[in-house]
Amino acid sequence: MAVIVQKFGGTSVANAEKIRGAASRAVEAKRKGYDVVVVVSARGHKTDELVDLAKEITRQPRPREMDMLLATGEQESVALMAMAVHELGEEAISLTGAQIGVLTDTTHTKARIVSISTERMQELLKAGNIVIAAGFQGVDAQMNITTLGRGGSDTTATALAAVLNAELCEIYTDVEGVFTTDPRLVKGARKVDRISYDEMLELASLGAGVMHSRSIEFAKKYGVQLRVRPAYSDGPGTLIAPESDEVTSVVTGVAFVRNEAMITLVGLPDQPGVMNTLFSSLSAEKIPVDMVVQNVAREGTANVTFTVAEDELTAALAVAKAAAAKLQAQDIVATTGLSKVSVVGHGMQTHTGVAARMFQVLAAHEINIRVVTTSEIKISVLIDRSRCDDAVLAAHSGFQLDKA
Repeated sequence: MAVIVQKFGGTSVANAEKIRGAASRAVEAKRKGYDVVVVVSARGHKTDELVDLAKEITRQPRPREMDMLLATGEQESVALMAMAVHELGEEAISLTGAQIGVLTDTTHTKARIVSISTERMQELLKAGNIVIAAGFQGVDAQMNITTLGRGGSDTTATALAAVLNAELCEIYTDVEGVFTTDPRLVKGARKVDRISYDEMLELASLGAGVMHSRSIEFAKKYGVQLRVRPAYSDGPGTLIAPESDEVTSVVTGVAFVRNEAMITLVGLPDQPGVMNTLFSSLSAEKIPVDMVVQNVAREGTANVTFTVAEDELTAALAVAKAAAAKLQAQDIVATTGLSKVSVVGHGMQTHTGVAARMFQVLAAHEINIRVVTTSEIKISVLIDRSRCDDAVLAAHSGFQLDKA
């Protein structure tokens, strides 16, 4: 039988009523003839509660123990979901990440999936069970529990859909689907019926919170069709799939990251290997780097600027300072209080003047641009955080995303 994977986020399983609602969707799919795998997140604010509790014990909990603690949230959810399925008259079995067979690397709190063993799941599905799988977690080669970081349950669901060759992976959430921008900020934001992997990947990596970028990477690599659907209604949601032959708009969406920080290394020697030394050091510490700009070299030196999430600034600065000393940079400057606003769309590949329109819209609202980076389907600008909302509203209206 064809396999369908359903993923329910924390708000979709926050209480007994919502768990029963999620279970009924799984049972409905089972009775339509599908083999069903359900991936579940921790309930509601459970993860936040566990993090706060850890902080009451120690200011610097060890990453391994945080993974051990946070993984209990999903374990609670899968057991309750299995009970709800039993009450509806179907067989179900709950499994932790380790029991599913999710093997990860050893990076605690930000682990990456190395492989997934499907044998046990296949046997359980063949026996008529709905498999209830704990998202967000796995186990490393030393049998230590690991967690996958932000958006980890989406990643689990997409990865399971890939290895099981699922017909579809449904992501149930508390919104109607993927919107042109955050509808909580822009009242005129519209739901998008279909979006390509590349567009969704850019929006997710640029701050759109509906899906995490790592799960989109899995979906694109293995051709998994994703459908983001509301958990509270029968709405069709948004299909995330390969790029359509028909491009209907120049810009598909506006994304933003509110809390960005910028680091500039001044007076680096203009010679081969300098960028490698700096960014290899950041990569070794698992610090994600975003916008990168190097200016034109003068008198044998150049300046390099890059951005990181503000909560990564302390760690990034420590690495950058060590690299600056090694490379004999003249100075290092950190700037906080910044935001990044981006417009994304496949239509940029075939339309001119998109960047000019973006700069015109921001200039009309007297919004100063600190840094600009572009790709084939995106334009990102770094601005003062105090103007973030203004910039999102201006870009959304300027590219007429409020109109169908």
